Amino acid sequence: MVLWLIKLLELKSGYLLTEYGVLPRTVEGLKGVITSPLIHGDIKHLVSNSVPLLVLGAGLVYFYKSLAFRVFVGIYLLGGFWLWLGGRESYHIGASGVVYGLTSFLFFSGVFRRDTRLMAISLLVVFLYGGMIWGIFPLFVGMSWEAHLFGGLAGLLIAFVYRGEGPQRKVYIWEEEPDEPEEELAAAEEENLLPASPTIDAETGEANRPVNIHYIYTPKNNTTTSPDDEKN
Repeated sequence: MVLWLIKLLELKSGYLLTEYGVLPRTVEGLKGVITSPLIHGDIKHLVSNSVPLLVLGAGLVYFYKSLAFRVFVGIYLLGGFWLWLGGRESYHIGASGVVYGLTSFLFFSGVFRRDTRLMAISLLVVFLYGGMIWGIFPLFVGMSWEAHLFGGLAGLLIAFVYRGEGPQRKVYIWEEEPDEPEEELAAAEEENLLPASPTIDAETGEANRPVNIHYIYTPKNNTTTSPDDEKN
């Protein structure tokens, strides 16, 4: 809604907002790290970004609710800053860098976590937006492939950083590594499940073996019970 509102105001006023894009390696263009994803060249450009942004953003919030805000802000700022450092000397506008970042995060996050549910989302992302891979190469005139590339790298990095947070793959009991035999024996001996090893008396030289004491407990029962009651 914000993207469409900004475009509507731009069309109504007739004032182009291109100067608020990222202009690499200039102080003036540094503000574009914040403002450039909000600006689009035309309606077609806006539609091509707003639809996947809505779908991927919804997937991010649904599956990574606790991380969604941090991931989005990280991709937004990190991808924009890298674009400012390494982009061509031209104004770069549009939210496509954020779109590529979200696509990359959702894909690699499922791979890193090895969760079948999240990997299914990764495959869905590839199915829907797999053709976007060509956007990271300088193949199309007038397209900021640098924004796509740096956005995708930002999503990959953040997916790796947060791989231990959020939803995790369920570990089944047969996947757990068994304890070492030495550790099991030591634990059993501590719990008196195994008899202790014999020791040598220093004076007599004889082995002192542990004495096993068996206790027989007979409860007192003042009532007389029949054989049938005992069976029960």
